[in-house]
Amino acid sequence: MGDVVNLKRFKKRGEREQAAKQAEANRALFGRTKSERARDEFLGERNARVLDQHRIENGDAP
Repeated sequence: MGDVVNLKRFKKRGEREQAAKQAEANRALFGRTKSERARDEFLGERNARVLDQHRIENGDAP
């Protein structure tokens, strides 16, 4: 005869392993530091300003 297995423990262990895999994936996608987010925001605003500075207001293009 085989060993007796507690199915509740088996199920919980599987759920924990699945949650750990999901957490790892989320860390890879969303895990950025505050300074990284601030840098990206600053660069996005700067790029928008530079683009607006080069905008042609009237319809006459050189």
